[in-house]
Amino acid sequence: MKVLVTGVLGFIGFHLAKKLIDNGYNVVGIDNINGYYNVKQKYDKLPILGINEETIWSNNKIGSSLFPNFFFVKTDITDRYHIEKLFEFEQFDVVINLAAQAGVQYSIQNPHSYIENNITGFINLLDAAKTNRVKHFIYASSSSVYGNRDDVPFYESDSVDNPISLYAASKKANELIAHTYSHLYKLKTTGLRFFTVYGPWGRPDMAPFIFTKNIMEGKNITVFNEGNLDRDFTYIDDIIEGIFNVIIKKPTIEYNYNIYNIGNSSPINLNSFIQTIERIIGKQANIEYRPLRDGDVYRTYASSEKLFYDFGYKPKIGIEEGLKAFIDWFIKYHTIKE
Repeated sequence: MKVLVTGVLGFIGFHLAKKLIDNGYNVVGIDNINGYYNVKQKYDKLPILGINEETIWSNNKIGSSLFPNFFFVKTDITDRYHIEKLFEFEQFDVVINLAAQAGVQYSIQNPHSYIENNITGFINLLDAAKTNRVKHFIYASSSSVYGNRDDVPFYESDSVDNPISLYAASKKANELIAHTYSHLYKLKTTGLRFFTVYGPWGRPDMAPFIFTKNIMEGKNITVFNEGNLDRDFTYIDDIIEGIFNVIIKKPTIEYNYNIYNIGNSSPINLNSFIQTIERIIGKQANIEYRPLRDGDVYRTYASSEKLFYDFGYKPKIGIEEGLKAFIDWFIKYHTIKE
């Protein structure tokens, strides 16, 4: 089976590529290595994948020196011409689209980037998948599509017609566009709504990274709404295992179009989350409280029933275990001495 992983140098894409490679799948990973956050963290993943940074140039396919079943291409999903050529040449069996412009707050400041990457780029991939008869198109959606709601947990059958950020709206649009392609062209599509993913190689603009870094360095951390926010933090290994099950298993009832939550189903209050980091590090946070920001939701809470029913899997790694693993990686990666 040949698999395309887009956003392969991103947080989730990198871990997924390693999982697929280790399980013997032929993997092509693409990434445009954009500067939304420090590109050093992306380039630092290349040697782990066996890719020499000095050999990279746009739209050139590079083989791994460590894994004969992995190839890397620096390209952009918004580049329709090269995406179509890549699909035509490679003839992928499965596509996993993890490439997107991330970030709720950034979407308020830079809305056009979300239309270009999350809508135009998405449809470029879908159209190429349709034309080249890809068997399964899997893509990242987000818990943000649920917006602000009081009824919990969040079920895939809930209405998601009221997003409160452009990022969330772009992910809802992905689900609608995928449905259209599944209906018109019988392309099998599966959207995965990820819930607050954290763990080793996590993005530096996310709370676990920011809080850990600032607490260790004795700097203030900014906490919104007095910390009265609940997040369904989901460890990266649980996310990867969920995606892997969707790739390799047939669901109990098979449809051309489907949506699944992948979340821990155990929301953590933000103040408790910070206290756990403090306990693991052995250092108290200096907290600066601010009002809730536009676009931020009060809570996320996944129902994992559908994922478990169809694939026999649900996330299981608790917050203490997950944060310990993340902080251990953080210390090692940044060579911070305890």
